[in-house]
Amino acid sequence: MIMLLILSIIIIILANIIMILSSLLGKKSIWDREKCSPFECGFDPMSSTRIPFSLHFFLITMIFLIFDVEIALIFPIIKLFKMVNFIIWTKISFFFIIMLLIGLYHEWNQTMLNWIN
Repeated sequence: MIMLLILSIIIIILANIIMILSSLLGKKSIWDREKCSPFECGFDPMSSTRIPFSLHFFLITMIFLIFDVEIALIFPIIKLFKMVNFIIWTKISFFFIIMLLIGLYHEWNQTMLNWIN
């Protein structure tokens, strides 16, 4: 038990030494504006934090996330094809596709799919 404790302490000390050496010897500059800024985030992180956030950018992001989750939900339906009756599988798939189409129609009707404002 004591050997495990000593080994754990040695590993923690070595890990800290490696991290400190890496930060001291690395060429990465903290003040490099381009490398510190997020990529395609929709706002400039170096400016004031009280600027209005683009609602259009937020809506496009939410639509992407919703469709991404919907794609993840289609995979179990494919696996379900081998487990249940064809009629039941068809009803489940039809219901899911109808729900997707209703959501797409609602987004289209609310003009959320207009990429140019």
